[in-house]
Amino acid sequence: MVSRLETYDLATGARRVVLETERLIEAPNWGPDGAFLLVNAEGRLWQVPLERPELVPFETGFADRCNNDHGFSPDGKWLALSCHRGRGSELFLVEAGGGVPRLLLPDAPSWFHGWFPDGSRIVYAAARRGRTVDIYSAAADGSDERRLTFGEGHSDGPDVSADGAWVYYNSDRGGHAQIWRVRPDGTGHEQLFEDARVNWFPHPSPDGRSVLYLSYPPGTEGHPRDLPVSLWLMEPDGGDRREVVTLTGGQGTMNVPNWRRDGGAFAFVSYG
Repeated sequence: MVSRLETYDLATGARRVVLETERLIEAPNWGPDGAFLLVNAEGRLWQVPLERPELVPFETGFADRCNNDHGFSPDGKWLALSCHRGRGSELFLVEAGGGVPRLLLPDAPSWFHGWFPDGSRIVYAAARRGRTVDIYSAAADGSDERRLTFGEGHSDGPDVSADGAWVYYNSDRGGHAQIWRVRPDGTGHEQLFEDARVNWFPHPSPDGRSVLYLSYPPGTEGHPRDLPVSLWLMEPDGGDRREVVTLTGGQGTMNVPNWRRDGGAFAFVSYG
C-alpha cells in the first residue's frame, strides 16, 4: 500500500502529490502559516514541510495513540488532538509547536473535529452514557459542553462555517449518511440535499464560499478506507454540487479540517 498526501488548487483544478510513502498516513491539516501539512501515522503526528516534503515528528509527549482527529486553533497557538487512553478517545490541547498535552474534556470518548472561527469553542463527536455518537460543542477551556444532536442516528464529522453561524455534520438518521447543518444553539437542523451516495466529513471553506465533503458509493457502511470515493464541493446551502476529485480512499482521506487558510486549496490523502 502507498499513501499519497495531495493538495488540490481551486483556481487551477490541479492536483499535486506532496509526499508518497509506504507508511499509512491519514487526516491532513494545513499548518497555520501554510508552510506545512500535519498528518497522523502510527499513532503519532507528523509535519510535512511543503518545500522539502518528509515526515518530521511532531512532539505530543505521552499522546502516542493519536487517532485522526486533530486541528489548529484559528490564532495558530494551539493544536487540539484526540488520543486513545484507558477511557477510549480523549481530547487534549497542546501548543502549536508541540509539547506535553493537557486534558481538555473531563468525559470520554470524545473525537475532536473543528474550531469556531473566533477560537472561542470547539466542536466534536462524542458518546455520553451509551454508544450513540452525537455532535457536541464546548468552550475552548473545556467548559460549557452543549449537545447538538440527540441520538437521531449516528451523527459525526462536525465542522463550523466561516461566520460561525452553522455547524455542518453528517448523519444517517434517514437511513444512510447525508450532510446536515445546525445552528450553534442546537436549533435549525436541516438536511442540505439527498442522494443515494454515503456522504461524510463536511468541511466549510475559510472564505465562506463552499463546503467540501467525502462521498462513498451507495450502500457503504460506516467510513472505511480503500474504496473508490470522491470529493465534492457545494455551496453552503447545498446547491451547485460538483465532483472535483476521484480517488481510492475513505477513512484517513480528510477526516478533519483540511483547507488552506485562504480557502484557495485543500489537502487530502489517497491510497493505492
